[in-house]
Amino acid sequence: MLRTEFWDILYVVHATEGQVRLSDCESGLSGPKSERSGQVVGRRKGGIGIALVTGALLVGVSACGGGSGKAGGSDQAGGNDAKTSGKPGASASASPTKPAGPPMLLETITPQAGATVGVAMPISVIFTNPVAAKARAAVEKHMKVSASQPVAGAWHWFGDKRADWRPKTYWPSGTKVKIDADMTGVSNGNGRYGVRSYTHSFTIGDDVRADVSVNCHTMKVTRNGQAVRTLSINAGSPQYPTWNGTMAVIDKQEKVHMTSCSVGISCTKGSANYYDLTLPWDVHLTQSGTYVHYSTGDPNPGSGSARGSHGCVHLSMSDAKWFYGQVKQGDPVTITGSPRAKAPADNGYAAFNLGWDQWLAGSASGEGTTAAL
Repeated sequence: MLRTEFWDILYVVHATEGQVRLSDCESGLSGPKSERSGQVVGRRKGGIGIALVTGALLVGVSACGGGSGKAGGSDQAGGNDAKTSGKPGASASASPTKPAGPPMLLETITPQAGATVGVAMPISVIFTNPVAAKARAAVEKHMKVSASQPVAGAWHWFGDKRADWRPKTYWPSGTKVKIDADMTGVSNGNGRYGVRSYTHSFTIGDDVRADVSVNCHTMKVTRNGQAVRTLSINAGSPQYPTWNGTMAVIDKQEKVHMTSCSVGISCTKGSANYYDLTLPWDVHLTQSGTYVHYSTGDPNPGSGSARGSHGCVHLSMSDAKWFYGQVKQGDPVTITGSPRAKAPADNGYAAFNLGWDQWLAGSASGEGTTAAL
Protein backbone atom coordinates (compact mmCIF):
# COMPACT_ATOMS: atom_id res chain seq x y z
CA MET A 1 0.00 0.00 0.00
CA LEU A 2 1.60 3.28 -1.06
CA ARG A 3 1.77 6.00 1.56
CA THR A 4 3.37 9.37 1.91
CA GLU A 5 6.53 9.36 3.99
CA PHE A 6 5.70 12.32 6.17
CA TRP A 7 2.90 13.43 8.42
CA ASP A 8 1.66 16.53 10.19
CA ILE A 9 1.19 16.62 13.93
CA LEU A 10 -2.15 17.26 15.57
CA TYR A 11 -2.49 18.62 19.07
CA VAL A 12 -5.09 17.41 21.52
CA VAL A 13 -7.15 19.92 23.47
CA HIS A 14 -9.30 18.42 26.21
CA ALA A 15 -12.81 19.80 26.56
CA THR A 16 -15.52 18.97 29.03
CA GLU A 17 -16.93 15.50 28.39
CA GLY A 18 -15.75 15.03 24.83
CA GLN A 19 -12.14 15.42 23.81
CA VAL A 20 -11.68 18.23 21.33
CA ARG A 21 -8.89 17.76 18.83
CA LEU A 22 -6.89 20.36 17.01
CA SER A 23 -6.62 19.50 13.36
CA ASP A 24 -7.79 20.26 9.93
CA CYS A 25 -9.47 19.54 6.63
CA GLU A 26 -8.27 16.94 4.20
CA SER A 27 -5.04 18.12 2.63
CA GLY A 28 -4.24 14.97 0.71
CA LEU A 29 -1.80 13.63 3.30
CA SER A 30 -2.67 10.00 3.88
CA GLY A 31 -0.97 9.35 7.17
CA PRO A 32 -0.56 12.06 9.79
CA LYS A 33 0.81 11.47 13.24
CA SER A 34 -1.42 10.76 16.18
CA GLU A 35 -1.36 12.00 19.69
CA ARG A 36 -2.22 10.60 23.05
CA SER A 37 -3.32 12.72 26.01
CA GLY A 38 -1.10 15.61 25.00
CA GLN A 39 1.89 13.42 24.15
CA VAL A 40 2.80 13.22 20.47
CA VAL A 41 2.94 9.66 19.21
CA GLY A 42 4.50 9.03 15.80
CA ARG A 43 2.56 7.05 13.26
CA ARG A 44 4.09 3.76 12.22
CA LYS A 45 4.38 3.04 8.52
CA GLY A 46 2.01 0.36 7.31
CA GLY A 47 -0.21 0.61 10.35
CA ILE A 48 -3.32 2.50 11.17
CA GLY A 49 -1.31 5.05 13.12
CA ILE A 50 -3.27 4.77 16.34
CA ALA A 51 -2.39 4.77 20.01
CA LEU A 52 -4.15 3.72 23.16
CA VAL A 53 -5.76 6.46 25.23
CA THR A 54 -7.85 6.72 28.36
CA GLY A 55 -11.03 4.75 27.89
CA ALA A 56 -9.17 2.30 25.66
CA LEU A 57 -10.18 4.17 22.52
CA LEU A 58 -7.65 5.00 19.86
CA VAL A 59 -6.39 8.37 18.78
CA GLY A 60 -6.73 9.02 15.09
CA VAL A 61 -5.74 11.81 12.81
CA SER A 62 -7.95 14.11 10.84
CA ALA A 63 -7.68 16.58 8.10
CA CYS A 64 -10.73 17.92 6.33
CA GLY A 65 -12.79 17.59 9.43
CA GLY A 66 -10.03 18.51 11.69
CA GLY A 67 -8.28 16.87 14.52
CA SER A 68 -9.20 13.37 14.90
CA GLY A 69 -10.72 12.13 17.93
CA LYS A 70 -10.54 8.85 19.51
CA ALA A 71 -10.06 6.58 16.60
CA GLY A 72 -12.75 4.38 17.38
CA GLY A 73 -13.71 1.73 19.69
CA SER A 74 -10.59 -0.34 20.12
CA ASP A 75 -9.67 -2.18 23.24
CA GLN A 76 -6.21 -2.70 24.47
CA ALA A 77 -5.72 -6.40 23.95
CA GLY A 78 -5.76 -7.47 27.55
CA GLY A 79 -6.19 -11.22 27.87
CA ASN A 80 -9.34 -13.28 28.11
CA ASP A 81 -12.41 -11.12 27.50
CA ALA A 82 -9.94 -8.30 26.69
CA LYS A 83 -11.46 -6.03 29.28
CA THR A 84 -10.44 -2.43 29.03
CA SER A 85 -8.00 -1.20 31.63
CA GLY A 86 -7.97 2.36 30.34
CA LYS A 87 -4.18 2.33 30.42
CA PRO A 88 -1.56 0.91 28.11
CA GLY A 89 -1.41 -1.97 30.12
CA ALA A 90 -0.43 -4.54 32.44
CA SER A 91 2.13 -7.01 31.21
CA ALA A 92 0.87 -10.24 29.75
CA SER A 93 0.35 -13.18 32.04
CA ALA A 94 2.88 -15.97 31.74
CA SER A 95 2.15 -19.08 29.73
CA PRO A 96 2.16 -22.50 31.44
CA THR A 97 5.59 -23.22 29.99
CA LYS A 98 8.41 -20.74 29.68
CA PRO A 99 8.44 -19.23 26.17
CA ALA A 100 11.51 -19.68 24.00
CA GLY A 101 11.99 -15.91 23.69
CA PRO A 102 10.53 -12.53 24.67
CA PRO A 103 6.73 -12.25 24.51
CA MET A 104 4.69 -11.50 21.41
CA LEU A 105 1.72 -9.35 22.49
CA LEU A 106 -1.28 -7.78 20.82
CA GLU A 107 -1.51 -4.02 21.27
CA THR A 108 -5.14 -3.52 20.23
CA ILE A 109 -8.13 -5.40 18.91
CA THR A 110 -10.96 -3.58 17.16
CA PRO A 111 -13.96 -3.53 17.56
CA GLN A 112 -14.16 -3.02 21.29
CA ALA A 113 -15.46 -6.00 23.26
CA GLY A 114 -19.25 -5.75 23.59
CA ALA A 115 -19.61 -3.18 20.80
CA THR A 116 -22.38 -3.03 18.22
CA VAL A 117 -20.90 -2.06 14.85
CA GLY A 118 -21.86 -1.64 11.22
CA VAL A 119 -21.84 -4.14 8.37
CA ALA A 120 -18.52 -2.91 6.88
CA MET A 121 -16.47 -3.16 10.09
CA PRO A 122 -13.36 -5.33 9.89
CA ILE A 123 -11.67 -7.01 12.81
CA SER A 124 -8.35 -5.19 13.17
CA VAL A 125 -5.47 -6.56 15.23
CA ILE A 126 -2.34 -4.54 16.00
CA PHE A 127 0.77 -6.39 17.22
CA THR A 128 3.34 -4.71 19.45
CA ASN A 129 6.24 -6.10 17.39
CA PRO A 130 6.67 -7.05 13.72
CA VAL A 131 5.39 -10.42 12.53
CA ALA A 132 7.64 -11.99 9.90
CA ALA A 133 6.06 -13.10 6.62
CA LYS A 134 7.07 -16.72 7.27
CA ALA A 135 5.08 -16.75 10.53
CA ARG A 136 1.86 -15.09 9.35
CA ALA A 137 0.00 -18.21 8.23
CA ALA A 138 0.46 -19.76 11.68
CA VAL A 139 -0.53 -16.52 13.40
CA GLU A 140 -3.68 -16.23 11.25
CA LYS A 141 -4.69 -19.80 12.10
CA HIS A 142 -4.48 -18.96 15.81
CA MET A 143 -6.83 -15.98 15.39
CA LYS A 144 -10.11 -17.84 15.03
CA VAL A 145 -13.19 -15.89 13.95
CA SER A 146 -16.57 -17.39 14.93
CA ALA A 147 -20.02 -16.12 14.00
CA SER A 148 -23.66 -16.94 14.68
CA GLN A 149 -24.10 -17.64 10.97
CA PRO A 150 -21.48 -18.80 8.42
CA VAL A 151 -19.56 -15.92 6.86
CA ALA A 152 -16.74 -16.24 4.30
CA GLY A 153 -13.77 -13.97 4.91
CA ALA A 154 -10.00 -13.68 5.24
CA TRP A 155 -7.15 -11.94 7.01
CA HIS A 156 -5.07 -9.30 5.23
CA TRP A 157 -1.78 -7.79 6.41
CA PHE A 158 -1.02 -4.07 6.25
CA GLY A 159 2.70 -4.02 6.89
CA ASP A 160 4.09 -6.34 9.56
CA LYS A 161 2.10 -5.23 12.63
CA ARG A 162 -1.53 -4.91 11.49
CA ALA A 163 -3.81 -7.73 10.34
CA ASP A 164 -7.48 -7.16 9.47
CA TRP A 165 -10.19 -9.79 8.92
CA ARG A 166 -13.12 -8.77 6.72
CA PRO A 167 -16.01 -10.74 5.28
CA LYS A 168 -16.08 -11.27 1.52
CA THR A 169 -19.23 -9.15 1.41
CA TYR A 170 -20.78 -7.04 4.17
CA TRP A 171 -21.66 -8.76 7.44
CA PRO A 172 -25.30 -9.82 7.73
CA SER A 173 -27.09 -7.55 10.17
CA GLY A 174 -27.69 -9.19 13.54
CA THR A 175 -24.64 -11.48 13.37
CA LYS A 176 -22.86 -12.25 16.64
CA VAL A 177 -19.09 -12.38 16.16
CA LYS A 178 -16.21 -13.58 18.32
CA ILE A 179 -12.46 -13.55 17.81
CA ASP A 180 -10.31 -15.95 19.83
CA ALA A 181 -6.64 -15.08 19.42
CA ASP A 182 -4.79 -17.87 21.21
CA MET A 183 -1.22 -16.74 20.85
CA THR A 184 0.23 -19.01 23.54
CA GLY A 185 3.46 -20.47 22.20
CA VAL A 186 2.97 -19.00 18.71
CA SER A 187 6.10 -17.51 17.13
CA ASN A 188 6.16 -14.17 15.35
CA GLY A 189 9.11 -15.37 13.27
CA ASN A 190 11.41 -12.81 14.87
CA GLY A 191 12.27 -14.55 18.13
CA ARG A 192 9.13 -13.66 20.08
CA TYR A 193 6.43 -16.05 21.27
CA GLY A 194 2.88 -15.51 22.40
CA VAL A 195 2.16 -15.98 26.10
CA ARG A 196 -1.60 -15.48 26.35
CA SER A 197 -4.94 -15.61 24.62
CA TYR A 198 -7.35 -12.79 23.78
CA THR A 199 -11.11 -12.88 23.25
CA HIS A 200 -13.42 -10.20 21.87
CA SER A 201 -17.13 -10.57 21.14
CA PHE A 202 -19.26 -7.99 19.31
CA THR A 203 -22.50 -7.67 17.37
CA ILE A 204 -23.35 -6.44 13.87
CA GLY A 205 -26.17 -3.90 14.20
CA ASP A 206 -28.62 -2.43 11.69
CA ASP A 207 -27.41 -2.17 8.12
CA VAL A 208 -27.03 1.61 7.85
CA ARG A 209 -25.38 2.95 4.69
CA ALA A 210 -24.68 6.41 3.29
CA ASP A 211 -24.04 6.93 -0.43
CA VAL A 212 -22.51 10.29 -1.31
CA SER A 213 -22.62 11.66 -4.85
CA VAL A 214 -20.06 14.46 -5.22
CA ASN A 215 -21.51 15.56 -8.57
CA CYS A 216 -25.13 15.49 -7.45
CA HIS A 217 -24.37 17.08 -4.06
CA THR A 218 -26.41 14.41 -2.28
CA MET A 219 -26.09 11.83 0.46
CA LYS A 220 -28.65 9.01 0.42
CA VAL A 221 -29.07 7.23 3.76
CA THR A 222 -30.62 3.77 3.99
CA ARG A 223 -31.37 1.49 6.93
CA ASN A 224 -31.83 -2.25 6.40
CA GLY A 225 -32.37 -1.67 2.70
CA GLN A 226 -35.02 1.02 3.10
CA ALA A 227 -34.46 4.65 2.03
CA VAL A 228 -34.51 6.98 5.03
CA ARG A 229 -33.46 10.43 3.82
CA THR A 230 -31.56 12.21 1.05
CA LEU A 231 -29.41 15.07 2.32
CA SER A 232 -27.74 17.97 0.49
CA ILE A 233 -23.94 17.96 0.71
CA ASN A 234 -20.81 19.66 -0.53
CA ALA A 235 -17.59 17.68 -0.89
CA GLY A 236 -13.99 18.69 -1.49
CA SER A 237 -12.96 21.52 -3.79
CA PRO A 238 -10.91 20.84 -6.94
CA GLN A 239 -7.80 21.80 -4.96
CA TYR A 240 -8.65 19.51 -2.02
CA PRO A 241 -10.85 16.70 -3.40
CA THR A 242 -12.55 14.14 -1.18
CA TRP A 243 -11.46 10.51 -1.18
CA ASN A 244 -13.57 8.21 -3.31
CA GLY A 245 -14.57 4.75 -2.16
CA THR A 246 -16.15 3.06 0.83
CA MET A 247 -14.99 4.03 4.31
CA ALA A 248 -16.38 2.42 7.45
CA VAL A 249 -17.04 4.98 10.17
CA ILE A 250 -14.08 5.06 12.58
CA ASP A 251 -15.79 7.02 15.35
CA LYS A 252 -17.72 10.24 15.92
CA GLN A 253 -17.43 13.33 18.14
CA GLU A 254 -19.85 16.09 18.98
CA LYS A 255 -17.15 18.74 18.51
CA VAL A 256 -13.77 18.83 16.80
CA HIS A 257 -11.30 21.72 16.78
CA MET A 258 -10.00 22.16 13.24
CA THR A 259 -7.17 24.34 11.98
CA SER A 260 -5.68 24.71 8.53
CA CYS A 261 -2.18 25.08 9.95
CA SER A 262 -2.21 21.65 11.63
CA VAL A 263 -2.22 19.84 8.27
CA GLY A 264 -0.09 22.27 6.35
CA ILE A 265 -2.81 23.99 4.32
CA SER A 266 -2.22 27.52 5.59
CA CYS A 267 -0.76 29.09 8.73
CA THR A 268 -1.31 32.65 7.52
CA LYS A 269 -4.28 34.40 9.07
CA GLY A 270 -6.33 36.17 6.44
CA SER A 271 -5.38 33.83 3.61
CA ALA A 272 -8.20 32.21 1.62
CA ASN A 273 -7.55 28.73 3.03
CA TYR A 274 -6.83 29.67 6.65
CA TYR A 275 -9.24 28.61 9.37
CA ASP A 276 -9.31 27.88 13.10
CA LEU A 277 -12.72 26.51 14.03
CA THR A 278 -14.49 24.23 16.46
CA LEU A 279 -17.24 22.49 14.50
CA PRO A 280 -20.05 20.16 15.59
CA TRP A 281 -21.42 16.74 14.65
CA ASP A 282 -18.28 15.12 13.27
CA VAL A 283 -18.36 11.60 11.82
CA HIS A 284 -14.81 10.32 11.25
CA LEU A 285 -14.09 8.40 8.01
CA THR A 286 -10.30 8.26 7.50
CA GLN A 287 -7.16 8.47 9.60
CA SER A 288 -5.91 11.18 7.23
CA GLY A 289 -8.80 13.32 8.33
CA THR A 290 -11.95 12.94 6.28
CA TYR A 291 -15.13 13.75 8.22
CA VAL A 292 -18.81 14.25 7.55
CA HIS A 293 -19.73 17.38 9.53
CA TYR A 294 -21.25 20.84 9.66
CA SER A 295 -19.10 23.80 8.64
CA THR A 296 -19.77 27.43 9.51
CA GLY A 297 -18.02 28.35 6.26
CA ASP A 298 -20.52 26.31 4.24
CA PRO A 299 -23.78 26.46 6.20
CA ASN A 300 -26.16 25.58 3.34
CA PRO A 301 -24.46 22.95 1.19
CA GLY A 302 -26.00 21.69 -2.03
CA SER A 303 -25.88 22.10 -5.79
CA GLY A 304 -26.60 25.83 -5.56
CA SER A 305 -23.56 26.47 -3.39
CA ALA A 306 -20.14 27.17 -4.87
CA ARG A 307 -18.39 26.30 -1.63
CA GLY A 308 -16.10 23.28 -1.50
CA SER A 309 -14.38 21.74 1.52
CA HIS A 310 -10.78 20.80 2.15
CA GLY A 311 -11.77 17.17 1.60
CA CYS A 312 -14.61 16.59 4.03
CA VAL A 313 -18.31 16.17 3.34
CA HIS A 314 -20.36 19.15 4.56
CA LEU A 315 -23.95 18.97 5.78
CA SER A 316 -26.24 21.67 7.10
CA MET A 317 -26.42 22.01 10.89
CA SER A 318 -29.73 20.13 11.22
CA ASP A 319 -28.71 17.42 8.74
CA ALA A 320 -25.30 16.95 10.39
CA LYS A 321 -26.93 16.49 13.80
CA TRP A 322 -29.44 14.03 12.35
CA PHE A 323 -26.78 12.01 10.52
CA TYR A 324 -24.59 11.93 13.63
CA GLY A 325 -27.47 10.28 15.48
CA GLN A 326 -27.99 7.63 12.79
CA VAL A 327 -24.53 6.18 12.30
CA LYS A 328 -22.17 4.04 14.35
CA GLN A 329 -18.66 2.65 14.01
CA GLY A 330 -18.43 0.35 10.99
CA ASP A 331 -21.31 1.81 8.97
CA PRO A 332 -20.17 2.20 5.33
CA VAL A 333 -20.05 5.65 3.75
CA THR A 334 -19.46 5.34 0.00
CA ILE A 335 -18.31 8.40 -1.96
CA THR A 336 -18.43 8.55 -5.77
CA GLY A 337 -17.75 11.22 -8.38
CA SER A 338 -14.63 12.76 -6.87
CA PRO A 339 -11.51 13.16 -9.03
CA ARG A 340 -9.47 11.64 -6.20
CA ALA A 341 -8.60 7.94 -5.93
CA LYS A 342 -10.18 5.57 -3.45
CA ALA A 343 -8.93 5.89 0.11
CA PRO A 344 -6.21 3.32 0.90
CA ALA A 345 -7.70 0.31 2.66
CA ASP A 346 -5.65 0.95 5.81
CA ASN A 347 -6.52 4.66 5.97
CA GLY A 348 -8.92 3.96 8.79
CA TYR A 349 -11.20 1.02 8.01
CA ALA A 350 -11.58 1.19 4.23
CA ALA A 351 -11.20 -2.57 3.70
CA PHE A 352 -13.89 -2.72 1.04
CA ASN A 353 -11.87 -0.45 -1.23
CA LEU A 354 -9.93 -3.58 -2.17
CA GLY A 355 -11.48 -6.19 -4.43
CA TRP A 356 -11.65 -9.69 -3.01
CA ASP A 357 -8.67 -10.93 -5.07
CA GLN A 358 -6.63 -7.96 -3.86
CA TRP A 359 -7.65 -8.70 -0.29
CA LEU A 360 -6.64 -12.35 -0.57
CA ALA A 361 -3.26 -11.33 -2.02
CA GLY A 362 -2.42 -9.93 1.41
CA SER A 363 -3.49 -13.05 3.29
CA ALA A 364 -1.13 -15.86 4.34
CA SER A 365 -3.81 -18.52 4.79
CA GLY A 366 -6.45 -17.50 2.24
CA GLU A 367 -10.23 -17.50 2.38
CA GLY A 368 -12.05 -19.33 5.13
CA THR A 369 -15.48 -19.58 6.72
CA THR A 370 -16.21 -18.50 10.27
CA ALA A 371 -16.52 -21.20 12.92
CA ALA A 372 -19.93 -21.81 14.47
CA LEU A 373 -20.79 -19.65 17.46
